[in-house]
Order: sequence, then C-alpha cells, then structure tokens
Amino acid sequence: MAAISASQVKELRERTGLGMMECKKALTEADGDIEVAIENLRKSSGLKAAKKAGRTAAEGAVVTRVAEDGSYGVMVEINSETDFVARDDNFIAFTNKIVDAFFAAKNEDVAAVMAGDLESTREQLVQKIGENIGVRRAVVVNAVEGGLVGEYVHGGRIGVLTVLKGGNSEAAKDVAMHVAAINPSVAHPEDMPQEELDKEKAIILAQPDMAGKPEQIAEKMVQGRLKKYLAENSLTEQPFVKDPNQSVSEFVKAAGGEVVSFTRFEVGEGIEKEEVDFAKEVMEQAGRR
Repeated sequence: MAAISASQVKELRERTGLGMMECKKALTEADGDIEVAIENLRKSSGLKAAKKAGRTAAEGAVVTRVAEDGSYGVMVEINSETDFVARDDNFIAFTNKIVDAFFAAKNEDVAAVMAGDLESTREQLVQKIGENIGVRRAVVVNAVEGGLVGEYVHGGRIGVLTVLKGGNSEAAKDVAMHVAAINPSVAHPEDMPQEELDKEKAIILAQPDMAGKPEQIAEKMVQGRLKKYLAENSLTEQPFVKDPNQSVSEFVKAAGGEVVSFTRFEVGEGIEKEEVDFAKEVMEQAGRR
C-alpha cells in the first residue's frame, strides 16, 4: 500500500472541498491515486455536496425570532444559490429549524450552533435540492433594562431587529419596518464613525461651490452640510416612513420610548455574485459531448 503524503491530502481537499480525514481515507482506499479517489468520491453523496460548496450562494432568506416578552431576539441569514430554491418549502422548513436552534441556544456562533445534527441536515438538503446552502451569519440582540426588542422581515430578504428603551412592541416593529425600507447608517448622529465624517467632509470641500471661499465661511458651510448628512443617515433624525411629518425619535417618544439600536440583515449583501454567461455555458457543455 502506497504511503499517503500530506501534499496528496492537501490537493484532494482543494479539488473536492472535503475534510482532511475523509480525503485521507479516500486516498488510502485508492492506493494514493488522486484521480481514482475522486472517481470513488463522486459515487458518494459527500462529494456531491462538497463540490457545490464552491458555488456562490447569494440568495436565500433572513429569519428572525423574538421572545414573547421582548427580552431578546435572534436573526439568521441562510443562503441558497437561487431565489427559486429560497421559495422552496423544504428550504423554508430548514430556515425555521435553524432560527429555532439559534433562538434556543441564544448563541450567534454559527459553527457552534450548526455542529452535529444541523450540519447533517444541511448536507442532506443540499443533496435533495441540488444547490449549495449555507448558514452565513447570525446575531443575538438583547433588550436594555425597561426596554424590548422588535422585529420585522420584508419579503424574506431584509430582516431588522430594533431595541427600544420603553415603548411597546408595535412601535418597535414600526421602527424596524422603517429601517428595512430606508436603511439608515447609524441609530444616532453621534454613532457615525469619524472616518465616515472625514470622508464626507472631503467630498464637501471638493464641491465646486466651495472653491475660493474664505476659511471661516467654508468651515461653516461644511458643518451645515455635515449636520444635514447626519440627519439623513441617522435613524432617529430621519422622517418616519409612515408619517414624514415627524422624525423617528418623535414617533418613538410619543409611544413612550426611545431608540437604542438596530441591526439590519439583507440577503447577499457584501457577497460578490458570479456573473454567469448561460449561453456560453451551454455551448461549452454542447462542445464536450
């Protein structure tokens, strides 16, 4: 029997996406022949799932759960390759099972929560549906003393958890709906990172009408525009989506509370999607026949 080297295991892992021990076992059974090992693995369900793991999964769903007393909530993004699969009943049942697990664990560590049975369930679903499916991220949000967590999910693709001090669940949900629709950068003006303010200031100073202005006048103009920028991008200062005549903070205050924070997930944000030329793909496949 041929000795199995670390480089052979590494190559097989890179070509299949499977775990080290599974690759080592496959190489041992194939007497060190990587191509034979791949051929044998292709006959097993493990490789079928692992081969799909390299494909971009930028569709899917965002799901939330909030405790009945509003004391905490969780939000999870589960991805699929296509929107069609995201609407599949099997996928939806899987997302509900996943968010229930995160809710019960009160844990946002994806690897920890998914370990064991849930990961096996995911792999089985990959086999059944034929697409890469993965749990991308999760968050646990706790209420502040005397406050509560609210939730809102729009179309299964945008999810928001809000934290209010005081107020009520309906107000918390309405604020979450506003965040889903308007997508503010921060909860309060003072939360805006200094680097963002510096970047915006540089943009303002580069605008044509700033040219040749005396330093004091230019600084006043900059401060005025930064104030407007903060109002437009801070949740509390934005006109409330359901009633633009009042700000979000005014709406929440009328409900007996104040905004503390929010967390917003949108399916696929930050994922670079693959641009697939389907015509070219079909021609290439036809040429191989």
